[in-house]
Amino acid sequence: MSLEIPSITQLGWPTEWAMHFGREAMLRVEVGFGDATFLTALGRNFPESNVLGLEISRPSIRRAIKKIEEEKLGNIRLLKVSGLAFLWFLCDLGSIEALYINFPDPWPKSGHHERRLINARFLELAATRMKIGALLRIATDHEEYAYWINSCLQQTKCFVSSLNQPYVRGEAKRINSKYERMALSEKKACIYFDWERNEIESNNQFLIPKELPMPHVVLRLPMTVGEVSRHFNPYSLSEDRFSVRYISLYQSPSRQILVVDAYVREDPLEQRVLLMARRREQEEYIVQLHEVGFPRPTAGIHFAVQYFADWLCSLHEDAQIIRRNLRIAPKEEKEKV
Repeated sequence: MSLEIPSITQLGWPTEWAMHFGREAMLRVEVGFGDATFLTALGRNFPESNVLGLEISRPSIRRAIKKIEEEKLGNIRLLKVSGLAFLWFLCDLGSIEALYINFPDPWPKSGHHERRLINARFLELAATRMKIGALLRIATDHEEYAYWINSCLQQTKCFVSSLNQPYVRGEAKRINSKYERMALSEKKACIYFDWERNEIESNNQFLIPKELPMPHVVLRLPMTVGEVSRHFNPYSLSEDRFSVRYISLYQSPSRQILVVDAYVREDPLEQRVLLMARRREQEEYIVQLHEVGFPRPTAGIHFAVQYFADWLCSLHEDAQIIRRNLRIAPKEEKEKV
């Protein structure tokens, strides 16, 4: 069985983790495992648990695979995904028995605070996916971030400290993570949160989105693919919950096909996809999602297809949409950013 689990777009929403681990067990999850020192310790110390490591760094995942295979730790799996997307899309309610976050990026500049992993919203989401009594362990070497984390924990009302205080500045019995070793070597004070999920009912606002049909738009456009290609410039737009960047357009040298490389964001999911416009007879084009990379046809993807089709129609006064199966109601105004 592979140590690395397929991407978020290939997994079930939520995911049946027993299928990937080969057994039924509660999840212990480390968000951002770095060099996997802490993660492999979890695998050794909790053989009865299914241990899942989350990372966005491909080199870190490769190094972790090597360590896990060397130690023959069969209860660990790895997934390339953000912590927010993992909790929201891939986890059933009450499926996690422990969540570990070691030295997350503090994004110290005030203008970057919105990029921090830990905030009240993230903790509210985590509370819905953690069972009663589940552990929440957070470590940081950034003083201001520690105050921020404590403030966020107090806001959620779904967690309580396992200590007689919000945090401590030293833990004697602990496997040091990569960034923890770096902080200690630089004589920085490390701050540790040891909290747990209490019995207060959480408000689950984080519904797993439904998968939509593969989107397509059929339109009439009296232009060749070459003429269309010459009009393209990279552009972005945003609306409500979605944002799309149309990065590049490519024309097939042998077929009547245009392909647009697009980056689609719908909180908390991000997908890099290819949108295809294929010219057919009688000046018809069909605009659809290319299946390369296993994209998920979410509402954000329908949004991206809709406005790519709208851009095509804007190129000629006689262009006209014939039919579409999109679940996004088109709007007359688009906010260019």
